Parts: sequence; C-alpha cells; structure tokens
Amino acid sequence: MADPVFDSKSASFLNWFRSLPGATFHPDIKIEDLRENGAGRGIVATTDIPEDTVLFTIPRTAIINTQTSDLPRRIPQVFETTGLEDTDNEADEDGDETSGPPDNWVSLILIMIYEYLQGDNSRWKPYFDVLPSQFETLMWWSGQELAELQASSIVAKIGKDEANDMFRAKVLPVIDEHADIFYPAGSERLSEDQLMVLAHRMGSTIMAYAFDLENDDEEADPENDDEWMEDKEGSLMMGMVPMADILNADAQFNAHVNHGEDNLSVTTLRPIPAGTEVLNYYGPLGNGELLRRYGYVTSHHSRYDVTEISWGLIISVLKETLKLDDSIWGKAINELDLEEIEEAFVIERDSGEPDSRGELHHEATFKELPADLVEQIHTILKAIRKVSPDAIPDKVIRDEITLLAIHRALELRLAQYTTSQVVDLDLLSENKVSGRQKMAVVVRWGEKVLLQEAINFTQEKVLKVKSKAGEESEPYAKRQRTR
Repeated sequence: MADPVFDSKSASFLNWFRSLPGATFHPDIKIEDLRENGAGRGIVATTDIPEDTVLFTIPRTAIINTQTSDLPRRIPQVFETTGLEDTDNEADEDGDETSGPPDNWVSLILIMIYEYLQGDNSRWKPYFDVLPSQFETLMWWSGQELAELQASSIVAKIGKDEANDMFRAKVLPVIDEHADIFYPAGSERLSEDQLMVLAHRMGSTIMAYAFDLENDDEEADPENDDEWMEDKEGSLMMGMVPMADILNADAQFNAHVNHGEDNLSVTTLRPIPAGTEVLNYYGPLGNGELLRRYGYVTSHHSRYDVTEISWGLIISVLKETLKLDDSIWGKAINELDLEEIEEAFVIERDSGEPDSRGELHHEATFKELPADLVEQIHTILKAIRKVSPDAIPDKVIRDEITLLAIHRALELRLAQYTTSQVVDLDLLSENKVSGRQKMAVVVRWGEKVLLQEAINFTQEKVLKVKSKAGEESEPYAKRQRTR
C-alpha cells in the first residue's frame, strides 16, 4: 500500500540530490519503499542494466563531514587539530574527557546534531527527512527483546552504558557551552534527556549509514587488489553520503561504491535485471554483528557467523579434566604472564570471499580451531608440566588434553543457550516468530549451528589423537581411570 508522506519525502530528496552540482542519477533506477520486505528505502532497477554501469555519482561537497559543515568553522576551538585525535572511528569506552579535539566519531555526531537542529536552515534538510528516526539495532532493544538472543556474545558488545558516558562527557558539554550556535534564534532548546535521545539517534544513524571516506587516487596496496574494501579503521574522515546510504547491502551484492578525488560513484558489478534491488557490501559480518551495527540479518551473512568461548570456561574444564590440587594450579598460574592471557576466543568458519562480481562460490566450512586458543592452552599445560611432570608426560598427551578441554568447553558453551537448534529451526521454518524476535532467533540459531560444527570437528580431532596416543603411549583418558 502506497504511503504518500513516505513517497513525497523520497521524491523531494531525489529532486534535491539531482540539483547538486556534479550529481548524477541513472534514469533506469528508482528509489523504492521496501518496508514490506523488512527494509526501508532501497534502489531498484527499472530496466535491465549492464555490468559496469555508473548508477549515480555523489559530489564530495554533498557529503556531511568536518570539511563541509559550518559547525567546525563556527566553533573552531572545538575542532582544532592538535595531532592527538583518536582516528579509530569508535566511541571511547571510558567516556573520559580529553584535552585534544574530538575523535572522528564524536565530531560527526556533533555535526549531525547541529545540522539536524538547524531544520530548514540546513542545506541537508531533504536528506535528514529520509534518514530513519527509529532503529532496529541492538542499542534500541528492550531487556526482554535482548533476552531472546540468549547466550549470544553480541549482547556484551552493544555498549549502551559506554555510549551514554561518552555523550555526557564529550557531546552534551559542547552543545551546552555553544547553545547559541547549535540552536537557531527563537528555537526551543532541548532538555538533557531529549539531547541524549537525539545523540543516540545520530550515533545510530552514523553507525548504520556513515562511510569511511577513501580516495581511489591514493596509492593502492598491491596485496589487497582483489579484496573488497570494508569499513576501514583509522581513516582520515567519516562522512554521511547522501544516496549511497539509500543502498541496502548483503553478502552477495551487485554494486560497489568507488571513492574518487571529487566524488563517490556507484557502479554495477554484473548485469542487474529489471526489478532487482541494487545491493552494496558491508563486509564479512556475521548476523550478530550485522544486527548490532545495521539492524537486520540475512541468510547470506550466516556463513560469517561467529561466537566466542571464554578463557574462564576453558580453565574450569582443564581443572575438571586434570584433577590437580590447588597448590599445583597456583604454582602453574604464577609461571604465566597474565598480561599476555587472552580472555576470549573467536569461533568461526573459513567462509571465503566474494568474487569480483559480488558473488559467493565457496562453501563455508569449519576447518580449524582458534590458533591462539590452542597456543594458550599449550602455554598453561607447559607451566603445569614444569610444576608436575607426571601430569603431562609428553606432547601426544598434551594435544589430547587440549582437544578434550576444547571439546568439552564447546559443549558447555552450546548448553548456555536455553533452547535447542531444533526448537529454533522450527520457529523460523514455520514462521512462528517475526520482527526483532525473529532476528534474535536467526542470530542465536546460527551461533548454535556453528558451535555444533566446531564440536563435531573437534570430536574428529580427538579420535585421531587418541588413535595416535594408542599407538605411541597409553591414552590420557585411560590413564585418568587407572590412577
């Protein structure tokens, strides 16, 4: 069903975009309302479009950033470059104030709030009108909704408290000190609570839509010629790119954003049939991370699903497996450099990369355990052997203990989820869930499938090592039973 208000904002935005000096928009594409498909706006081909067609061009002067907004020139003392700025494009976790200028993240939030508050006085007003006011990203989920993710590691990465601290330390004080700049004459000023909501809204908008701005004229890295450019940490500038962010994205895609000296352009990677959506690429993100950053999940991104296993869980399993007394454990721990100890390890598949046409051809398979996890277990087992040589007599037994511990820890990690794969699959295949609950089930089911693959892989490795141990020495499990 058509939405006249929604469509009118899209038309106004397109007219504004076409009026920009240097902007182009191909006649065989259109902005379409895709909310029935779980998306917002998107760009769709109206006729068959050949490969290597430029769909639209965005002049760099149309991008919202520190070079194009008036705010840095109106309060230059806030944006001065001292060489101390943080360029990792992530909000500081501690939220502490610093003596240097704001980092890229905070700078763009301040600029977005400023331009939003200008209303009709901002030259980007038609663009703001098509930016979302509501989000599906995890930052906006209730506690009950987040509970549907069960034991997913992604919950710990949301960072709402850290964002609140950062806003109060680095954003709100600037707005308060320069209120006469941020608020147009005669406009109503927002309360602290209203500003916090606005800061979260702009932060979520930047998280989901901002680009790290590259320049294709810069010297290329020959080692990465065939790799797709993803969000690049440490780039010089972040910016909001009108029209480019209307594109939705998937792990299989058909268009690419090219960064030129004076503009950004979007080009087709292969022929796009009429009626097909034009899709960008956000990188090899699992559905949990895709949901955290962008507020959606897709079947193609499930190949990149990841989960984590904690070192604490590994240690508890090792203690149970080795059955050593506390004094030996204490001496072994004292042998370790605790600053070198990793607290969590990523479980993931070998998922392959999309080809030059944005297509995936390789099956995603679980091929190896995290090397850093195996190495860290070996380190503590070496320390134990130094204290108690009989506990781990040789490398074959060491490898068997390592695999047994990882296998058991993976089983316990899977058991932390409160529903089974079978239950989750039934919920999804029978369409018994929708909205945020469905996305949560997709994430948790994908992580359970991955964990089961890791369990099966490790079990095969255990059998091989036990077979080798049987040939060379007494298997560890038998030694444990006969002690």
